[in-house]
Amino acid sequence: MATDNTTVRLGPNGKPVRPFVMPSTLTGKLKVWRFIIYRRIVQLTTLLLFFGTAHWGWTVAGEPVLMGNLSSSTLLGTIPLADPFAVLQIFLTRHVLETEVIIGAGIILLLYLLIGGRVWCSWVCPVNMVTDLSSWLRRRLPIKDRFVLSRNVRYTVLVLSLILSALTGVAAFEWVSPISMFHRELIFGIGMGWMAVLGVFIFDLFVLRDGWCGHLCPLGAFYGLVGKVSPLRILFDTPTCTHCGECARVCPEPQVLNLKKATEAGMIASGECTNCGRCITVCPENTLSFGLRKFNSTSNESSQNLESHHRRAA
Repeated sequence: MATDNTTVRLGPNGKPVRPFVMPSTLTGKLKVWRFIIYRRIVQLTTLLLFFGTAHWGWTVAGEPVLMGNLSSSTLLGTIPLADPFAVLQIFLTRHVLETEVIIGAGIILLLYLLIGGRVWCSWVCPVNMVTDLSSWLRRRLPIKDRFVLSRNVRYTVLVLSLILSALTGVAAFEWVSPISMFHRELIFGIGMGWMAVLGVFIFDLFVLRDGWCGHLCPLGAFYGLVGKVSPLRILFDTPTCTHCGECARVCPEPQVLNLKKATEAGMIASGECTNCGRCITVCPENTLSFGLRKFNSTSNESSQNLESHHRRAA
């Protein structure tokens, strides 16, 4: 199709491929930024609850609001919370685990099973704010990756963390985790947290895009495995998609946006999706949205809808 000597590219559904255009109004911009705003509120609120309890003695009904750190904490003085990956490492060291810690790990594991494993990565982890900043800068600066690294390396790091924990008797990743160090630095002001997070920032900015979260972090790999069975998904409305590529451009895990698999499933099925919502807000056709897991019958219906669109376009 040609209009005014300009070729209009059509998507597989016969509709013109449109690029994402940032709205000119503040209201429109806030709508595009809404998920990053929500994520920052959750991340900063989590940090504030830890900090306020530790330094200002925040309580509810006489009980401390949130004591401890991201590895192990207590909510309202009674509800134990623990990082299941850290607990798994400690279990492999053959140290005796208190019942409260095991219960706390179970609570957190169940939580992320229900709401989407890697929601942790984009909505809670404090290092995400740093890696998001480096990603934002990379999109505006002429910086290229120094090498190519498979995203599956993080699963190797996960396995090595567990093996080393068993061999050394020390929770291997917890010992060197920039997440734990940064969190302790922010809350308690001790340790080498700032150095660790600076290293992550420099690595992501100058060496490899999304290098830490997308390629190396074993905690992200762990929650990626949890996310495989989580009901919370980004749904994919096949008939409306023009394959413009705007979603992949902003996604920190672009490999999850396999449109063929998304068409078959009616959703982004990969557990590696962080549910950050970036793709939803830049999609010109509103193809993507948060929802609950779809099953085969729904997926087949999506495929049939796409075939119907093709026939109408022909």
